[in-house]
Amino acid sequence: MNARREFAKVVVQKLRDCGFDALWAGGCVRDELLGQEPRDYDVATSATPVQIQEVFSQRKTLAIGSAFGVITVLGGPRERQIDVATFRRDIGYSDGRHPDCVEFTSAEEDALRRDFTINGLFFDPIKEEVIDYVGGRQDLEQRVIRAIQNPVDRFDEDKLRMLRAVRFATTYDFEIEENTFRAMQAYAQEITVVSAERVTAELRRILEHSNRLQGVDLLAASGILQVLLPEMSLVSPACQNTTCGEVPAETRQMLKSLTSQNFAPALAILLRIVRDTPGRGKRVVEQICRSWKLSNDEIKLITFLLKNEFMIRQAKDEPWPQVQRLLVDAHAAALFAFGNAVAMACDSSNEHLEFCQRKLALPPHELNPPMLIAGKMLTAAGMLPGPAYKEILQRVRDAQLNGEISTQAEALSLARHFSE
Repeated sequence: MNARREFAKVVVQKLRDCGFDALWAGGCVRDELLGQEPRDYDVATSATPVQIQEVFSQRKTLAIGSAFGVITVLGGPRERQIDVATFRRDIGYSDGRHPDCVEFTSAEEDALRRDFTINGLFFDPIKEEVIDYVGGRQDLEQRVIRAIQNPVDRFDEDKLRMLRAVRFATTYDFEIEENTFRAMQAYAQEITVVSAERVTAELRRILEHSNRLQGVDLLAASGILQVLLPEMSLVSPACQNTTCGEVPAETRQMLKSLTSQNFAPALAILLRIVRDTPGRGKRVVEQICRSWKLSNDEIKLITFLLKNEFMIRQAKDEPWPQVQRLLVDAHAAALFAFGNAVAMACDSSNEHLEFCQRKLALPPHELNPPMLIAGKMLTAAGMLPGPAYKEILQRVRDAQLNGEISTQAEALSLARHFSE
């Protein structure tokens, strides 16, 4: 039994018992009709926020979203929580993202204020019936993302909806309806009114999905990618048409070949073109990552991938100690996935990545044997502490990894030689 689903049904029934209309709304209906388990269940009702709190008691509710008619009803640990929203229509979008105010209204008007037809569906869990005021069920069957009513109005209200359209098309492998897509092209330049955090959250879900290539193609063809990443247009002729841009063929092949469902390798693929800009690549990559509000750890990972791509693609020809350090790094899996995708698009042979894969399959004590000596041993052996310790230990470690020494005595002897 799905505890969240049952709790969402109980919430509807309790509102009904108190004389209010109540239905499941939005994404949970879409996902159930697609045969997928919803991440969350949302309820829409004729009850006002105050009435919702009266039905479920203030002790079991949160009024964080009450200004927009939303009350959160708390369940148990397995049930989690359900957002219960009063049927409403939105009035004014001065900032291009959020309604200026809301008016409580009917279920039909509530459906009409939503973004896409596939998200405008209601479901009666008591009667097991779909309520469709916007043609969403047909669009689900035809695998189409279509704005509700006039797409220009929908995107004029909320610019983030353009990225949501791309994300839904990517996630469900749907097409974006022609008029909806044209409106996206018309409003692409205005995506900048959306906060970097919200933009990045949508891009993250697009790039993490295995169908990411479709998403990136849609971002480019709509002109949104060129607005969010203008640096690509500066270095790639294929990205310079802001109304019907194309992603470079090599980049498309890399995105298609990438097996990782992590954000960093996919973003690193997009940023490779920028990295290769003479004299400013690394600095610009970091600036882009910071402008997208990525964490310091993510920025370090992306720069690590871009910095070490060439070594991983030429691993057999590189000094083994240098390659070994990459393969035992905490981000080795991400580097391998990134390097493999690049190699499949750019290299005539995948032998270097296959070499790395064989090495990664070695037992830990072979791939990353314990160091033979440490700094304290150098001090105990009478060597004077100092900055040279780090270099000495690294050279001894290189000799160990190359198979030139294998005992602690040999390591200490070599360290003394290096210290002279």
